[in-house]
Amino acid sequence: MIRVYPANERYHANHGWLDTYFSFSFAEYFDPNNMNFGPLRVLNDDVIKPLRGFGAHPHQEMEIVSIVLSGQLKHQDSLGNEAITTFGGIQRMSAGTGIVHSEVNPSATEDVNLLQLWFLPERHGLAPSYERTDFDISKLKNQLLPVVTKNPQSPNIAHIHQDLTIYLSNLEAGKEIVFTQESGRRIFLFIIEGELTVNDEVKLYKRDSARITETPQLKIAADADTRLMLIDLP
Repeated sequence: MIRVYPANERYHANHGWLDTYFSFSFAEYFDPNNMNFGPLRVLNDDVIKPLRGFGAHPHQEMEIVSIVLSGQLKHQDSLGNEAITTFGGIQRMSAGTGIVHSEVNPSATEDVNLLQLWFLPERHGLAPSYERTDFDISKLKNQLLPVVTKNPQSPNIAHIHQDLTIYLSNLEAGKEIVFTQESGRRIFLFIIEGELTVNDEVKLYKRDSARITETPQLKIAADADTRLMLIDLP
């Protein structure tokens, strides 16, 4: 089953310094029927103004992934980690038993646009940790590139404490890819830019998403140059 969530049906809030869209129930937006998709708990599409951001705040028992689409994102935390991420970099933080962090836009002139994803961990009581990894942008072309997974086989893939994999792809117009997973798993598909057709029948456009179950094979065909995120979930 493929259930489409159009971009314009996401919850939207503009706080001046932060323009954000929520794909799931979060903060002031509460919908008991839209709390999660498997372990995927949060997907926020944030644009943060220059020299603004989220000040130091705590987290517990959550796996948090930040994917910068444009601009720069600066991370600092109570473990002493500090990093600036741009497109091509992934931030993964395991809040575990407790961590305090901040995320701000260090640029004085340019907005930052990022996707922040929260996942329920495979178990509670993990030691908090942070990592920043870099992937080869050229390897996104017409294939699904894993950038986060449970058991990474490369230093270019971030490790996460959950049985999932996040893929990114730049699919050229007229090209297609096929994704196959084990029966009983879920697929979350998010269109960052462009438009595509799934299994010859479902159209998705910029910032649309699809929550897919009982469909172990997907044919994804780009109707225009498209950047997408696909998450293989339990």
